[in-house]
Amino acid sequence: DRVSVRTARQLMVAADDGAALSFLTGDQNLVTARLVVEYGVGTTDGDLDRFVAVRDRVDLVLARETEAAVAEWLAARPVDDVLLTGRAVLGARLGQSLPARLTPLGLGIIVQRVSVESLGPPDDVREAFEKVNQSQTDVQTKENQAKRDADRRLREAEAAATRIVAGAEAYRVERVTAATADAETFLTRLTQYRAVKATNPNALAAIWWDETGRLLLGMKGRGRIDLLDAHVGKDGLDVSQFLPPKR
Repeated sequence: DRVSVRTARQLMVAADDGAALSFLTGDQNLVTARLVVEYGVGTTDGDLDRFVAVRDRVDLVLARETEAAVAEWLAARPVDDVLLTGRAVLGARLGQSLPARLTPLGLGIIVQRVSVESLGPPDDVREAFEKVNQSQTDVQTKENQAKRDADRRLREAEAAATRIVAGAEAYRVERVTAATADAETFLTRLTQYRAVKATNPNALAAIWWDETGRLLLGMKGRGRIDLLDAHVGKDGLDVSQFLPPKR
């Protein structure tokens, strides 16, 4: 018997008519799957002898072992996990588990790759499953958007709190500095007053009129008062000139 040991063989794991096989998930939902197993003859003389001896039933045994491995994997998971991640994960898991299942059977082959051609709900309920998946995707999208909005608002609130605290601290420092300067100015003037009072008993009256003059000038400059000295004539103050004009 001549055997091409470098040829990569492919086996479609499906129903006899090529349709996808049906499996039950761990939560008793029905899914269908179709897979392709790529394998080659083992590299040792013993592998070649074993392959030649059972070559007529290699594909059948390999298909049944693949189906069994798929059924075990699906039966341990809910349908949501199967539909969301099964196609990406199942092929790699079978590539790891199939060699251990095949070794005791003595087929003389090496599994090179397992591809999941299709994995999904049966055709008669596919539309309903797709709607459910779309709804779950929409929920996840809205949750992610809500989390992003919450994070953004939290950052904005923290930034606002930082600005308020910084502003309050700056105002506190400003007021303390101003109050300290006022206190120092007052103490300086108090020291000067005490020194002047020792030689001039009327020093306080002079300070009083000096401060009063400055206060009145400041109020006049702001339009708060009007000094009447300029309105005093030879007959005294004529208040009639301050009456509102007749209409």
